[in-house]
Amino acid sequence: MSVFKEFQEFISRGNVVDLAVAVVIGAAFGKIVTSFVNDIIMPPIGMLTGGMDFGALKLILKPGNAIAKIAEVSINYGTFINTIIQFLIIAAAIFLMVRLINNLQRKSEEAPPAPAGPTTEDLLTQIRDLLANRGPS
Repeated sequence: MSVFKEFQEFISRGNVVDLAVAVVIGAAFGKIVTSFVNDIIMPPIGMLTGGMDFGALKLILKPGNAIAKIAEVSINYGTFINTIIQFLIIAAAIFLMVRLINNLQRKSEEAPPAPAGPTTEDLLTQIRDLLANRGPS
């Protein structure tokens, strides 16, 4: 079997195609979530913190010098704080979305119970009553 034919069989399997679709949709969804966090959620959080920009927080280890073209060496812990906040918001949004989907699936799975038919005891009771109403034969 040629390598090309094996590759073709590998690609044509359903789970590989499903995975490829999931990656593409995940990337697109990631852009939506990133925009939601950066453009919708973070501005009010910035207002609540007094307009503080966490991204600007850093610990300077070695100051830079623009004239001597020496770059600043710093630990940018503010960017790390922003990333943690964004992660928590994204995780909460995904949790709420998965919870909503699970609730919708549960409701669709809970089909109304089939109408209960008469039990054997009910049928026997009806037969007995019918026979009793016929009188002696």
